[in-house]
Amino acid sequence: MFTSRILGALIFDAAVFEDVESDPHATWQAAAVVVLSSLAMGFAVGGLYDSRVSTFAATSAIALVMWAAWAMLTLQIGTRLLPERETRASFGQLLRTIGFAATPGLLQVLAVFPRMRVVIIGGTSVWMFALMVIAVQRALDYRHVGRAVAVCALGLVLALGLAVIFALLLTRSAA
Repeated sequence: MFTSRILGALIFDAAVFEDVESDPHATWQAAAVVVLSSLAMGFAVGGLYDSRVSTFAATSAIALVMWAAWAMLTLQIGTRLLPERETRASFGQLLRTIGFAATPGLLQVLAVFPRMRVVIIGGTSVWMFALMVIAVQRALDYRHVGRAVAVCALGLVLALGLAVIFALLLTRSAA
């Protein structure tokens, strides 16, 4: 079931997002996708030549914090700032759907090769954003994809700001 959900998410199968939205047991699966995706980012940034554990740990932590911030912001923006009349979603439902939207992040481990790093990280990031839009549209019961794009984009901009602050705090404490 877990593998089929991952593969379904990768190919934009909207039914996967509907399925995990209604399955409380999928929470741990979604959390595993997010954690593994964050670890893959940490591994990718460290690459083959930077074997420092601190690079891996800091990058993984930043990726995880950014995802969590994006998730919380998406819930608030989607249910309070830009809801539709039919919008009804619990935090768990949204976390499960957007957790599976992080599935392409698992492929970031392939960015360990320096010449492929920008292409793989950039490509998987765009892929994750597109899946996030589908996940938000399904979880928040939006009729139009434009509203989901707006929610995701606004949440992403705010989450990136928080990630930069977090990264600055990490580098300041390491210095």
